[in-house]
Amino acid sequence: MGIFKTYFSIYLVFIYVAVGAALFKPIISATIAKTTDDETSSIGFGIFYMMVNIGAFIGPVVASKMRWFDWQYVFITSSIVILVNLLIVIFFFKEPYHKKSVIPLGQSIKQIFKNIWLAVSDLKLLVFLLIIIGFWSMYNQLFYTLPVFIDQWMDTSVLYDAISGFSPKLATAVGTTEGTIAPEMLTNIDAFYIIVFQILVSAFVMRFKPLNAMMSGILVNAIGLALTFSTNNPFYLFISILIFGLGEMASSPKITEYIGKIAPREKVALYMGASFLPMAGGNFFAGILSGDVYGSMSDKITLLQREVEIRALDLPEISGSFTQSEYFLRAGELMGMNQHELTTYLWNTYHPGNIWMVFAGIGLGTVILLFLYDRFILSKKTA
Repeated sequence: MGIFKTYFSIYLVFIYVAVGAALFKPIISATIAKTTDDETSSIGFGIFYMMVNIGAFIGPVVASKMRWFDWQYVFITSSIVILVNLLIVIFFFKEPYHKKSVIPLGQSIKQIFKNIWLAVSDLKLLVFLLIIIGFWSMYNQLFYTLPVFIDQWMDTSVLYDAISGFSPKLATAVGTTEGTIAPEMLTNIDAFYIIVFQILVSAFVMRFKPLNAMMSGILVNAIGLALTFSTNNPFYLFISILIFGLGEMASSPKITEYIGKIAPREKVALYMGASFLPMAGGNFFAGILSGDVYGSMSDKITLLQREVEIRALDLPEISGSFTQSEYFLRAGELMGMNQHELTTYLWNTYHPGNIWMVFAGIGLGTVILLFLYDRFILSKKTA
């Protein structure tokens, strides 16, 4: 990925990476489902989710530092880590017993599509997967939209100064050379919280039915995300992302656990593979939300262009020779404001934080649909 430069070539290699992930990720979840029971599955999937977020916490920290030197180092380091992971699996992992068989490639591909059809033909599973698309569409905004929102609307230099006040070394470690905190470092707080609290949350929610834990978690998740986007004060991120993370810890592992529970024992891996379908749908819709929807409601340059049009200011169009940064600076000069004052003016005038209503609404809608699913589709025994 670090070698190719064109959109088409990067897209192809990205698909190649995705195929690799698709070959092993469902197997991890299926292994946990097969090696846990009703009593231990909640803790088992909680430990799995905590381990995932150890990587999710370390990765962005390393990448954030290395990209300041050269993006190429990010790709090289990632490749080395994947290779080390592979060697660990080869030499130290002992997989649970399974029946081994050799199937020709053509027959295997045919069987894959047949298995996908078998999984989604289960009405309970299909409806559940469709509903969970809403959760992933909302959840991904922490990573798709929040970094842009922080970059455009939050003055993280005040956070850097506060950290530097009690620990200059820590401020240097987490901050940038410009005296700010990079957005990816702030969104990474979520992974840190999961590492610390996931086992406690899993132990707490194991007493609830999976669907009840999911609905409660998604609702808390939506509240946390709403609070995250409703303010431009970076200090509140520590609280709002904690609320978001607690909801995530209660709901996300339960989604995987629930699919493992409703799967026939001999089809656990197949159903686990199907659990990635709503993730794909959520990624797709999350892209629309963070693209067109955010662009029209909250993008700082778009809102500034509206203001420039209202005031009939004489400014050239944004282009390769006249960047967004230059546009913003020039608009501020014509309006008699510095960058901070112009950002504050746009925030107070156009209320870009109102996008929280869209994200929280999707989460609330998902909870309502899960409630209806539990009431009208599932039997009491299945639920």
